[in-house]
Amino acid sequence: MPDKHVHIIAFDIPVPVNYGGAIDIFYKLKSLKKAGIKIHLHCFEYDRKPSPLLDELCVEVYYYKRDNSKTKLFSRLPFIVATRYSEELLKNLLHDNYPILFEGLHSCYFLNNKKLKNRKKIVRTHNIEHVYYENLARVEKSMFKRYYYQNEASKLTRFEKILEHADGLAAISMNDAHYFSKKFKNVKTVSAFHPNESITSKTGKGAYALYHGSLEVGENNEAALFLAKEVFNDLKIKLIIAGNKPTRELKTAVAGKKNIVLKTGLDSEDIYKLISDAHVNILPTFQSTGIKLKLLAALFRGRYCLVNTPMIEKTGLESLCICRETASEFKSELKNLFAKDYDLSENARREEILLHNGFSNDHNAEALIHLLFH
Repeated sequence: MPDKHVHIIAFDIPVPVNYGGAIDIFYKLKSLKKAGIKIHLHCFEYDRKPSPLLDELCVEVYYYKRDNSKTKLFSRLPFIVATRYSEELLKNLLHDNYPILFEGLHSCYFLNNKKLKNRKKIVRTHNIEHVYYENLARVEKSMFKRYYYQNEASKLTRFEKILEHADGLAAISMNDAHYFSKKFKNVKTVSAFHPNESITSKTGKGAYALYHGSLEVGENNEAALFLAKEVFNDLKIKLIIAGNKPTRELKTAVAGKKNIVLKTGLDSEDIYKLISDAHVNILPTFQSTGIKLKLLAALFRGRYCLVNTPMIEKTGLESLCICRETASEFKSELKNLFAKDYDLSENARREEILLHNGFSNDHNAEALIHLLFH
């Protein structure tokens, strides 16, 4: 059989592997290589350096400077798209006839280009982008940034129509697949790729609850503030909030609270250790698009997982989490969970769903390969 080749257009260099989009792309590359696919990777470069790790996973790696100049803010295209334009990218795609995987709407500048009309084109949707940006605007304190997010959301709403030119969409969650299926053809759920290969949750009891995430992101800051101000404000249970670049507002909210610790400057291994040792991974969110890789990490590695509806709705992971909505319900459930040991029988249910029901990398690679080559 001839080798199978694919072009992958990444919106960022996926190394270091330290945020959701990078994690999904990096472990996708690993999984496709393991399945025998020859990868021609195209990355937009702006705040990360080229990585030799990518040369080990791909037959070719190309880098293109992302043009982040302010003039792009006045483009009719979304800023995240207009800044990822490269004639050289188009030239490199035209060297052959291999299928193309566009990572996110960000990388779809050439999706409707006439020169690619007869190519197999699949788009990996990481979010319902305009909803994501509307939610960023909702929680943003800076007037300038709020205007930027609102403006970007309306541009993304219009730009989304470009997906009509794709031969298929690989949606990251069932919820997103449901949304895209109403508008576009051949939409499949291909869940997030991740570093977890087995369930490693420990028995017994941990000494703290953990919330983790990139704290400069509006939705994560909002969730951390909710926990600090409304849930752990009068509990004796210890909370660790872990993540980089906490806002001034969050630092102020936890200052002087003896039961809340803010940990920053951590690498992935530090975060994974905190997840494993926690008694409860507490993960509320106020944004329901996409799938949160932090949730998968908590279920593969952690003990109890306490969430609210937007974190798990239509993900297929509902039965593995304890779901509560209000601050008082979270408080009550935390007291209940800290009164008992974690039971390893939970791991059998996690294994059944996470490894055999659509959340393993092998399963996701197979689904993606089917979209790309059939």
